[in-house]
Formats: sequence, C-alpha cells, structure tokens
Amino acid sequence: MGRFVNALLGGNLFKGDKGVWMIYFFLCMISLVEVYSASSRLTFDGGTHWGTMVSQAGFLLVGLFVILVIHRIPCKWFMLFPFILLPAAIILLLYTAVFGGGGEVNDTHRWVRLGLFSFQPSELAKAALLMTTAVVLAKTQAEREVVVNGKKRKIVGAIKGRRYLAFAIVGGATLVICGLIFMDNVSTALMLMFVVIVMMFVGHIPKDLMFKGLLALFAAGAIMVMAAMVIPDNVLKQNNALKRVVTVKHRVMRMFEVYDKPSNEEEKPVDAKKMLNDENSQKTYAFIAVANSNVIGLGPGNSIQRDFLQHAESDFIYAIIIEELGIAGALFVAFLYLALLIRVGRIALRCPTFFPAFLVLGFGIMIVLQAFVNMSVAVFPGVVTGQPLPLISKGGTSILITSFYIGVILSVSRYVKKKEQKAPLVEALPDGETSEYYTDGAMS
Repeated sequence: MGRFVNALLGGNLFKGDKGVWMIYFFLCMISLVEVYSASSRLTFDGGTHWGTMVSQAGFLLVGLFVILVIHRIPCKWFMLFPFILLPAAIILLLYTAVFGGGGEVNDTHRWVRLGLFSFQPSELAKAALLMTTAVVLAKTQAEREVVVNGKKRKIVGAIKGRRYLAFAIVGGATLVICGLIFMDNVSTALMLMFVVIVMMFVGHIPKDLMFKGLLALFAAGAIMVMAAMVIPDNVLKQNNALKRVVTVKHRVMRMFEVYDKPSNEEEKPVDAKKMLNDENSQKTYAFIAVANSNVIGLGPGNSIQRDFLQHAESDFIYAIIIEELGIAGALFVAFLYLALLIRVGRIALRCPTFFPAFLVLGFGIMIVLQAFVNMSVAVFPGVVTGQPLPLISKGGTSILITSFYIGVILSVSRYVKKKEQKAPLVEALPDGETSEYYTDGAMS
C-alpha cells in the first residue's frame, strides 16, 4: 500500500501517453456530470437521487483500476489473451443465443447474469476478435533489406502466401463472432466487422480475397433481409435468437416510412403515453433536445428532454450534452474522440513491431467508431442502434471494456517510449529511401 501511495504522489502511477490520459479524464468528468443530470427519469421510476451517480462513479473507479493494472502489462503478453478470450467469448455468446443468458433486459438477450451482476458477452467478444486479428496479421508480416539502384532499402509488409492463411483465420473468426452477435445486436456486429476489415486492409490482406469475401457477405445479408421481410413477425418472435430481428426490421421500416397511413383514416389525437413508450419516438425527443440547446445550451443540470427520453443516460446522452452544453460542448466531446484517434495513430506509426501497432489501431478505431455511431443517432435521422457513448454513457460492461482498451493503448505507448529511448541514433535516409510496403511482385 505504501508503494502504491508513493507511486501516486511521485507521479509514477500514470504511465504511458499523457495525451491519452488527459482525454480519458476529461471523458470521465463529463460522464459524471451528464449521467447525474440525465438520470432524472430513472429516479422518477423508483431509484434514489444519488443512486445512478454513485453507480457510475463506482464503475469509473473500477475502470481506472483496470487501466492502472493493464497499462503495466508488457504489450507482448497480450498475444496470449486471444487463446483465452476467444473461446470464452464464443461459449458465452452461444449461451446467450441458445439459453437467453439467464434473462431478458430491454427485450434483448445480450446479458449474462452472475448473481447480482450482469455483463454483455458481445463486449468481451469485441476485444477477443480484435486481439486475435492483431496476432494473426502480425504473424504474416516481415521486413527485409533489398538493394535498389545500388542503395539499401528496408521493405516492410505482408509475407506472400501467409496472407491467404491470415484471411482464412481472421475471416472465419469474424464470421463466427459477428454471426453470434448479429442475432441480438446488429449494430455491434456491423461495427466490429468494419474494424476488422480496416485492420485487414492495413495488414495487406489480398484485396481480391477481401472483395470476394465482402461480396459473399453482401449476398448473404441480402438473403437474410428478404427472409426477414417475408417471414411473419410472430414466427420470428417464437425464436429467442431471432426476436431482435423484428425490432431492427421495424426500426428500418419506420425510418423509410414504410408504414403508410390510409388516406381515408381520420386524424386521431396523439397518445402521449404511447409516445413515451415508443422507442422510435425517442429520436424525436433527441432532436427536440438539440433544438432546445439554442447554440449556447441550457447549462449543466437544466435539460428538459431528459424527463422524456427513455435512455437519456445511455443511448441518447449526447443529445442531453448538446441541450445542456450547447454546440461548443458537443464539438468538444467530438474533439476528444478525434484527438484520441490521432494519438492512437501516432502511437501505431511509432511501433517498432507489428503486433502492438495492429492492436492499438484496432482498439482505437473501435472506441471512436462507437462514439460517432452514438452521436450520429442523436443528431441525424437514422436507425436507433443502442450503442453507448464510450466512457460517458451509463453502463458497467461498456466502461470496463473501454477501460481495458485504454489500458492496452497506454501499455503500447509505454513500450514505444522504451524502445525509442534504447534505440541508437541513425542518420536519416534521403527522400525515396524510406521504408515501404512490398507487394506480391516484390516477393516473387
């Protein structure tokens, strides 16, 4: 305990990239203020005034502990994590898909209950798949020196032959994980697949294989959409694994205004109670919250639409941020996530080895992509996704997994800094002689 306190007071507790730490603490402070403000509806429904705030602060503290532990782990050890996390994630996803995970929450079976606690296996699966992808891609990379026009040049890239094996392994794992997540969380499955595709592109997986794989996925998706439109809702609802398909179908149909009202139908008075219970009407309340901001905002704690938004503290917390903090507050939150992506990109570029570069890139893109998906739901027309705003929205599983991501990013930044301190000074190469990626032709 004494050593812990000394490390804290001596400034040695928070290691790694200082920019990432600053962004993390800003997001946590915004979370505490906005979750407390946005949780009035939960208090009205039977909670305590400080209950949500205390719960959120508790999860953030646990998340900070996770970061402090994870960012001290040498990043090469993370290569062992997929061998444990991937099988565990598949088993838990199968458990939720087949047995319902021990209960239904918000008309979904995304959760696994462990006594008083519950968590979403899909969050664990995201980390497992991204780490697996990073390991596989790293094992297909190599570097060598070649002589071009009498001058030595370092060439870095993917090994010919192994890239096809990498596509098979990563593609197979992605189909299994995303397929299981897709049954009950379409948006998460699509986001995860997008991040994996970006990582494969950066890892120089053959573009023809990626194109064929995407074409096959598109065809399979089109068949699934047509089947969902034809099969009656009552048939889909009989299967726990397909119940969520009905919700997604209705959201998309309402977005495109498929439900046309007959011309001879008389106007009926609006049922306020029905509006409050209709999940698709929440976007209307979110747009009203944005309009209420009047550019400068109403001030922290003065939101009006928090009393109408069913998930103001989670799915639509960005709308509450805009209503209370105005356009400046909204832009500042978006800037924090963009700044995190920039910091992650710089860390990845400075990595002397492949695995940490792929790992930090995958985790960074996942955090920022999820953030902008959440923000887009609040300010643009579209389908409600249910994605939380990382480190800001209420939710224990999301906070802990995002904290794990941040811890890994900080661990990689520590690794990069140590390598740079130990690396000998070398003379800069003239333009045209820097490192480059090789192609199939370069390896033949």
